[in-house]
Amino acid sequence: MSREEPHVLFSYGTLQERDVQLTTFGRVLEGRSDAIIGYEVDVLVITDPAVIETSGSDRHPVLRPSADPRAEVPGTAFSLTDAELLAADRYEVDDYERICVPLRSGQRAWVYAPKS
Repeated sequence: MSREEPHVLFSYGTLQERDVQLTTFGRVLEGRSDAIIGYEVDVLVITDPAVIETSGSDRHPVLRPSADPRAEVPGTAFSLTDAELLAADRYEVDDYERICVPLRSGQRAWVYAPKS
């Protein structure tokens, strides 16, 4: 029997919300506080009706690189299965892409950032 390795996904926005987790993953995720260094948060207006219905808002946070090297974006690091990571990809709108970033804890994690 093979065992899949968990993926670390860092959320600084709506994926931290209980209702979004239940709708997206079918369970409430366990996570730990962490932060991304060198970024700040801006706002992206979402037009996807399914995402607006799930999150309850058309305004979602989005990462932007910061000129301040001390800038950081707090959030939560979650462990996800392969299937859950794909579910997170489906939840995020086309304006985002999944990238790998270092966290303050020293761990690396997937995070959704604006498409470049």
